[in-house]
Amino acid sequence: MSLEPLLSAHPIIQLHAYAGALAFFLGGVVLFRRKGDKTHKRLGMVWVWAMVTISVTSFFIWELRMFGLFSPIHLLSILTLAALWQAVRFARQRQIVRHMRTMQILYLAALAITGWFTFMPGRIMNRVVFGPEGAGPVESAIFILASIATGVFVIWLVRRAGGGKLPFGLPIRLLRRA
Repeated sequence: MSLEPLLSAHPIIQLHAYAGALAFFLGGVVLFRRKGDKTHKRLGMVWVWAMVTISVTSFFIWELRMFGLFSPIHLLSILTLAALWQAVRFARQRQIVRHMRTMQILYLAALAITGWFTFMPGRIMNRVVFGPEGAGPVESAIFILASIATGVFVIWLVRRAGGGKLPFGLPIRLLRRA
């Protein structure tokens, strides 16, 4: 593992990656901790701004070009910005179930799933994690499948626990059906 590929990348790519890492880890904290208090709201707003940063910076990353400078991933950025606006609006209108579901979908679709694609061969994060030569298609596929299996297992564990708590006293009511 080496940060060299990221540190030598364009500053926009660095900002995009750092905002992504912040959003990934902070989003997990916000989703699993108590809801509705000041800390939830503050951390949630930091998460929203990290997601906005990811989305906006993506419009200046043109490594994958399919339609001029853009690719289908840029459509996801537009959808992410719209969903963020909608989720914040739901929270302000006290439509908490809609807010919660929108944020869960954003976290899963816009961070976790698309985050896996950053580890594909030839991408910067692939070289950061797997070394200067990066991982080949087989290693990348194994990494992605292991990530998916881990995610499914965690969701299964959380749902199986019912109304209990995760380690460190984190509430799991997030993943229970509303």
